[in-house]
Amino acid sequence: MPHSENKLGFGSLSVHAGQIPDPQTGAVIPPIYLSTTFAQSAAGVHQGYEYSRSGNPTRDNFELAVAKLENAKYGLAFASGSVTTATISNLVSSGGHIVSVNDVYGGTFRYFTKVAKNNGVSATFVDLFDPISITNAIRPNTKLVWIETPTNPTLRLVDIETVAKLAHTANPEIIVVVDNTFMSPYFQKPLNLGADIVVHSVTKYINGHSDAIMGIALLNSEKIYNDLKFLQNAIGGVPSAFDCYLAHRGLKTLHLRMRQHEKNAMAVARFLESSPYVTSTIYPGIESHPQHELAKKQQSGFGGMVSFRIKGGLNESNLFLRSVRIFVLAESLGGVESLAELPAVMTHASLTPEARKELGVDESLIRLSCGIEDTEDLVQDVKQALEIVGKSKI
Repeated sequence: MPHSENKLGFGSLSVHAGQIPDPQTGAVIPPIYLSTTFAQSAAGVHQGYEYSRSGNPTRDNFELAVAKLENAKYGLAFASGSVTTATISNLVSSGGHIVSVNDVYGGTFRYFTKVAKNNGVSATFVDLFDPISITNAIRPNTKLVWIETPTNPTLRLVDIETVAKLAHTANPEIIVVVDNTFMSPYFQKPLNLGADIVVHSVTKYINGHSDAIMGIALLNSEKIYNDLKFLQNAIGGVPSAFDCYLAHRGLKTLHLRMRQHEKNAMAVARFLESSPYVTSTIYPGIESHPQHELAKKQQSGFGGMVSFRIKGGLNESNLFLRSVRIFVLAESLGGVESLAELPAVMTHASLTPEARKELGVDESLIRLSCGIEDTEDLVQDVKQALEIVGKSKI
């Protein structure tokens, strides 16, 4: 790692953080430590590693690298974003309470309502379009506030700084968690805005190549870190060394990829706004988004996710998804390839019909993850697919 790392730009940190040439061989890229166990010079005497569930050099390097990019002191990697959520939720004991933004990832909703509930932890889901709403939801037993911004899939924003201040004013012990998956550290840094923990589904933008499932938590509190570190080891939901290597390799081009993701998303959103086959376009980077000013305030960019409502319903949505040629019909997001999906029957099928209706996740809402292909190719792909839908109605 070059000296004066705090003065380095984001791209330089992406490339160099957590990467020290191997002292024995001089290898610029450190080896992947696949070993599950480590030799000890005497019983209980080791060089910092004893068993890879408890700690692994390849995992440590990755955790350090992402922590640098989020302006965090500590990073803890997990086997998936869902395991990250589950482990953090274990900071809340039976009888405790979680407040979550209502428009939250389906897997998070499922965990809070189906798993945490069975462990004696209750959850309240709140519309945080007006951040003051958080004050009415906080109870004496509230231990965790969970924010996702932009939300998935309706791309609503939450004012991180205001919600964090209100939560900490109500109770300084409340832990404010922000899921920063959609923005990545390149476009948003929630710890700088008052959050206590930032989480990512590493599977998405950080890894960026749709070939590793991982999650990570970033934080500055030594106490919370020690508690989470204990849970990371005790629960054991840790990633493999090879997946950590893949994610670290992907991290090195995060800054380059996010720029192209955003460029493509902006172009696609602008086109969708002009299409007669679309009733509404949702992208924080366009002026029609009701929270465009908040996006400019707390983000340094707008990301690669676009949602829109097609004119019609399930039949029209399915025809569009069958007609795209570059966008792939698949769940997930944040990879180099562009993906399209129908949240109501795919990623958010775990929500109750009532919850989907309240959030506006209906069968006309299509979510696009704009990859890093040539911009015009993506715009033309969306255009030709919409024209097929339009012709089907003639």
